[in-house]
Amino acid sequence: MVILALNEADVIGRCLASAAWADEILVADTGSTDATPQIIRAAGARLLRLPWEGFGTTRQKAVASASHDWIFSLDADEEVTEALRREIEAFLSQIPPPVPACRIRRRSSYLGRWIRFSGWQSDAPVRLFDRKAGTYNDRPVHESVRIPGRKQTLDGPLLHYTYPTLRSHVEKINRYSDLGAELLYTRGKRTTPAGAFLRGFLKFLKMYGLRGGFMDGREGYILARISAFGVTLKYLKLWRKSR
Repeated sequence: MVILALNEADVIGRCLASAAWADEILVADTGSTDATPQIIRAAGARLLRLPWEGFGTTRQKAVASASHDWIFSLDADEEVTEALRREIEAFLSQIPPPVPACRIRRRSSYLGRWIRFSGWQSDAPVRLFDRKAGTYNDRPVHESVRIPGRKQTLDGPLLHYTYPTLRSHVEKINRYSDLGAELLYTRGKRTTPAGAFLRGFLKFLKMYGLRGGFMDGREGYILARISAFGVTLKYLKLWRKSR
């Protein structure tokens, strides 16, 4: 297991407990000032201190420091279910495993409610992979594993406790919009205020309408509105950077 952490004292205990069956738990801490390091050590996990270099680069450095080639990448606010554990163990028991990477179906909670639609129903990122076959890209945000060829999907699920409060969602959107705007700027992208608001409006329509967010009740509406605000904010920051 490889976990990336920064000030995760409120949630990382649950994550570590769900991963206790792994041959190794490596937690890359990027500068926590709360009790996260103590919780990691108390759980018997291996603590690795890394400087923050963006999600993709930092994750790849953590993966390179692991003791085994097969990596299961976790976030501190995630939990491995017993069903997923059995699937992973069955997959890895095949010698050799039939594919170099697996997608993991993820079930996410928002403001205490499990989201069934809003586009999150198709969430299945690559999390289990052979590091000899591929690496994380170097994107500072929304990073992913680059592995060519066929991938197997494990049903899991992997439980994801996203935002317990509105404040936590807004604070993360503010950080991610900084990273996203910088990435777009370095790629030569430009926009206008009108373009920023249009992109946000389209994001809301996609999540709440086309992807069924209206069936997730009040939480689905709030999720779509704040997510749309995040898109608008990212492109407004891009506009400001280009002026």
